[in-house]
Amino acid sequence: MRSLQFLCSILLLVLLVTNCNLKKDNKKPVFNPHPSTAYLSPEESLATMYLPEGYHMELVASEPMIQDPVAITWDGNGRMYVAEMLTYMKDADATGEQLPYSQVVMLEDTDHDGKMDKSTVFVDSLLLPRMIQSVGNELLVNETNSITMTSYRDTDSDGKADLKKVVYQDDHYVASDANMEHQRSGLDWNLDNWMYLTYEPVRFRYTAGKMRVDTLASGGNGQWGLTHDNYGRLFYSNAGGEVPVLGFQINPVYGRLDFPDQFDPSFQEVWPIIATPDVQGGNPRLRPNNTLNHFTASCGQSIYRGDALPGDMVGDYIVCEPVGRLIRRAKVLDINGKTQLKNAYDKEEFIVSSDMNFRPVNSATGPDGALYIVDMYRGIIQQANWTKPGSFIRKKIDSLGLAKNIDRGRIYRVVHDGIQPGPAPHMLDEPTAALIPYLGHPNGWWRDNAQRNIIIRGDKSVVPALSSIVMRENGIREADNALARLHALWTLEGLEAIDEDILSGALNDQDPQVRKSAVWISESFLKKNPDSRILDELLQLKNDPSYDVRIQLMMTMYTIPSEKAKNAVQELLEQNRKNEMIVGVKDALDKNDLVKKLSTRLGNLNEKEKRTVLNGAVIFKSVCANCHGADGKGFDVGKGVMAAPSLIGVNPFDDQEKDMAIRILLSGLKGPVAGKTYPSEMPSHSENRDSWIATVLSYARFEFGNHKKDGKDYSPVVKNDEVKKLREESKNRKGPWTLEELRQLKKD
Repeated sequence: MRSLQFLCSILLLVLLVTNCNLKKDNKKPVFNPHPSTAYLSPEESLATMYLPEGYHMELVASEPMIQDPVAITWDGNGRMYVAEMLTYMKDADATGEQLPYSQVVMLEDTDHDGKMDKSTVFVDSLLLPRMIQSVGNELLVNETNSITMTSYRDTDSDGKADLKKVVYQDDHYVASDANMEHQRSGLDWNLDNWMYLTYEPVRFRYTAGKMRVDTLASGGNGQWGLTHDNYGRLFYSNAGGEVPVLGFQINPVYGRLDFPDQFDPSFQEVWPIIATPDVQGGNPRLRPNNTLNHFTASCGQSIYRGDALPGDMVGDYIVCEPVGRLIRRAKVLDINGKTQLKNAYDKEEFIVSSDMNFRPVNSATGPDGALYIVDMYRGIIQQANWTKPGSFIRKKIDSLGLAKNIDRGRIYRVVHDGIQPGPAPHMLDEPTAALIPYLGHPNGWWRDNAQRNIIIRGDKSVVPALSSIVMRENGIREADNALARLHALWTLEGLEAIDEDILSGALNDQDPQVRKSAVWISESFLKKNPDSRILDELLQLKNDPSYDVRIQLMMTMYTIPSEKAKNAVQELLEQNRKNEMIVGVKDALDKNDLVKKLSTRLGNLNEKEKRTVLNGAVIFKSVCANCHGADGKGFDVGKGVMAAPSLIGVNPFDDQEKDMAIRILLSGLKGPVAGKTYPSEMPSHSENRDSWIATVLSYARFEFGNHKKDGKDYSPVVKNDEVKKLREESKNRKGPWTLEELRQLKKD
């Protein structure tokens, strides 16, 4: 008997050790050199995903409940809205992509188990919805090929929108109506109560059912995805330039500022666990083991701001890489006012999968404090401009059969051992006063939505309570919470209830981020109250111990038309000559000012030509600048590598080379330029209208070309008929040009 008991004990010990080893081994990513393209069920796909110890992915929704999801948002009651691009890349030629068959669905978790169990089509018959944002009882939606913003509302509580209202429309907007990847995304309601988007040089403010637009002279940033941190810093990314993060040093209203070393030199390297042959960049973007070596499709970024994951993750940058089937987590560091990012892991990623169809395209912090991941789950993720017959990636799509993998989609949430996700909100059902405590909630989703809903309601009865928080009056619990004071301050700004006493109190707050925001808010306050004592109080912050406060002070003083403000800018610059950020901000402000003054440099053009060049500047700053740089000198993607060639003084912009420039935009350009190669070839823009191509080329030729011909000034403006003529001539052209071909064409 003892022998049997001993044997059983040994067997039990062996089983325990074996199980422990299996559990440990299962946590190690296993490289898959020959992945299958076959569909996996959500459960099977989850088994291919690897996260750091303690972290797990849970399924929230999948097909048939959702299909081709690209963006999510929640209303104040925690109902999730999902934008679905149902016609996106049904095959490698994008057949039927421009048909209005897409929709937004509303998902609900009725039994509160963390998984959606009810789905309703909230809005249908849409053309590839790109942006959605919940504001009170409304959902703002933007569709592809348009900058129109439409409000949808469900007035009879059946889960379907029955009230539609256009809240913004620009009839003069020149749409980039061909390239799905070169259009806007975001509509991110930032701390400052402005909604920002990518590409377009505008931002929006929505109050009392009306949309107000503000022009950003420097243009938009980024491509697919936009997010903000606790303090209103925006984070963009640029897949076309292979830049996983940019535009985060200063708010775009002040201009563009990026540094070559704003992320670690190795930051752009990625570490998949799967062979990734379907790469637009071809072999140069693959390691010897056939894995993606570099970001090429960075998108869907977010800053984790929740309370259901470990505290050391709060404030971290999350960015998706659907070609690599992975998600990066980065630490965001503040070095003397300059923001820098670093991969949270050494040659590893936060989330990796060996499922060929795993296509993470967006991320967000949810009401429950978890991190949500939007998985488009499909074979083809690149748009048709890059999948044309004969291209590197088309050959891979066809040989692997990726085109057949369509009509699915999943949404996951990242959770952690020992931390329970929080409860569902009911903000839409609560009185305005009940929303105030949420301004200090540990989950940023609650803080943002409380601020937004108070402002949308326009209920000024809560102004005294909000003021008490900012002023830290006795008896107000939230007054001891810096984030609560910050959101209360911006809520007052959104309600247009800021006065001198409130600003003065915030300028003297013990928290530097509250002081910074008070400086920021003082700009609009001083425009209305130029004789306010607040200007003198601002000047007292020139020696503030926080670089963030001093940097904001410089930007704010630059916008105020007074001699005192002008002198303050010079003093700040003199006192901080050795601070890279202060000097960089001044340069960015000066360049932004030059963009604003573009119209004053168009003196020799007639009124029609001036409008053409100005419209072209908007397109260039929104689209072309992401690779060529806002100044045309090229965008540095790190290690001295430029995303695209400099445009300064190049031959295609000379008057006698006009046809060359048009042909390049119509068909694209590949190969070396001036002996240098670049990360990716310039794509064709042929599907854009003749007017679009003529307009952007007119600006580029004006800004970067030689304005002389035979000793005389010439008009840089390209006419629509000139584009039309060359489009007809090159209609049978297959693939991009090389410079050698274009030169030979001219000789012939």
